[in-house]
Amino acid sequence: MPKAVVEDIGKFNHHYPKVAVIVTASVQDRMDAMTAAWHSSISFTPPLYGVSMMPSRFTYRLIAESKEFGINFIPFEKASLAARVGGISGQETDKFQRLGIETEKPARTKVPVLKDAYVAYECKLVDSKPYGDHIWIVGEIVAVRYLEEALAGEGILNLERVKPLLYFGSDFYATTDKNSLTFIKKGI
Repeated sequence: MPKAVVEDIGKFNHHYPKVAVIVTASVQDRMDAMTAAWHSSISFTPPLYGVSMMPSRFTYRLIAESKEFGINFIPFEKASLAARVGGISGQETDKFQRLGIETEKPARTKVPVLKDAYVAYECKLVDSKPYGDHIWIVGEIVAVRYLEEALAGEGILNLERVKPLLYFGSDFYATTDKNSLTFIKKGI
């Protein structure tokens, strides 16, 4: 079967789907959250996790100042929250108040931990470095909060209990069910 070849890359979504997360940060009384699909584990020892974001994001500014951030894995049922969080600016709006986002007390940081997250990492900033138009932020995971029923043996996600939120690019979300692909417009 022939394959297409292009040299003008433009917007590329070929690497999707990816699990969508909500990245959180806070400084004093200001909190923010943003949706991200470009994130990854980096190391077991120490436990390092990275996320890519635009330096213009208010969340990035809070991370740069506080030196910590949260990674919140939310289920497919919260796809509209992910889209809304990703569609408004935290600089101008308190997303937590406006969207009714509930949090839980963090264990080792001051980052917001989302009540709706089936797994949440609290991270201390280790490094941040620009790559192209994004900044790659690396944090050491200092605490993990998870729903016990969300995980099966070996600590893997129990797909009978939790449907992960997958992002396909261009505002399309789905989960492990092949008929779940949904378009959700950003914003409120």
